[in-house]
Amino acid sequence: MKNTRSPSRSPRFFSEKEVAKHCTKDSCWVLLGTRVYDVTGFLRMHPGGEALILRRSGNDISRELDGPPHRHSENARRWMEQYYIGEIDRDSTDEDTETLRQRKKTTEDVTEEEESSDINKCAKVDEGMDLVDWRKPLAWQVGNLGEKYDTWVHQPVDRPIRLFESDFFEANTKTSWYMVPIVWLPLVVYLSWYCYTLLAQERTRVHITSDYSILIHKYTFPFFFMFGMFLWSFVEYCIHRFVFHLRPPAHNYYLITLHFLLHGQHHKSPFDGSRLVFPPSLAAIVIGGFYVVLTKIFPEGLGTSVFVGGLCGYVVYDMIHYYLHYGSPQKGSYLYGLKAYHVKHHFEHQRAGFGISTTFWDHPFNTVIPKQTF
Repeated sequence: MKNTRSPSRSPRFFSEKEVAKHCTKDSCWVLLGTRVYDVTGFLRMHPGGEALILRRSGNDISRELDGPPHRHSENARRWMEQYYIGEIDRDSTDEDTETLRQRKKTTEDVTEEEESSDINKCAKVDEGMDLVDWRKPLAWQVGNLGEKYDTWVHQPVDRPIRLFESDFFEANTKTSWYMVPIVWLPLVVYLSWYCYTLLAQERTRVHITSDYSILIHKYTFPFFFMFGMFLWSFVEYCIHRFVFHLRPPAHNYYLITLHFLLHGQHHKSPFDGSRLVFPPSLAAIVIGGFYVVLTKIFPEGLGTSVFVGGLCGYVVYDMIHYYLHYGSPQKGSYLYGLKAYHVKHHFEHQRAGFGISTTFWDHPFNTVIPKQTF
């Protein structure tokens, strides 16, 4: 558990001079009014890049949160509260502690008022106040949230999640990012070679009618490979939108649990690095299904060529997805725009922005995240 602080804890107080000292990658503090936040752990995750925060370290960032160029969402502001460490006192001296006492009392009064709201309880990362017991596995708890589940799961937290009590099952839900290329890229290389040599035998034909067929030449392999990658981008969009973001009925315990295991846990803890890519053992089931379908519909050489392109597209997608959460793309680059787009999907527009490796399919299906205007 990291940066998880109880909202009812009495705040510490810091001088402006002390806050100003924390302006490096190893220790970066910012202010919201008189509130002090240690955002060191968030530098790498920030979609605008860590330099944007470092330039404002020790300063009040209230204006930046309101924009332009970007107005931060309520989820982003709630997320920031996880890094709250105390208050700054600009007025008091060592002999004058009345200001501190007043501010402490005000903070405690606000905390008591917030704790009376169930919606606010969802927002806090507090083992004693949240709608779930963070000390226990979540897989069998979330189904009991009912109508509160959709609000709760889309209020992200910066902490790892444990799904199962069993260490074996828990371990099988986690995967390091490098396992995806290690497992699947050798298969991509082998199948690419296999398809090319198979097509080179000039025996692969697509039958248009019983009397007419088209020979699939070996030099068409790159075309079908790229078509497979393009086809994957559509599959990626459809799975993300129509499976992962299918809203489960509030009264159905099992569908809520299934949704949480498939994708809800990722939205609840979007920076859990161990669950940003699919475990190869689970992905193999889906990948095997696509292989069977494509080789049944098309001749083997053609179907496998499309399949291996799609498999390569999947590897690229998983790597991009991990990078969008933890990478630091150069400002103005394609990946920089994708990172900002994907973070908006997590924090503000959960019913839009379903494209991950590309935003192409969001346009014809009218799910593009709208640009902010001021």
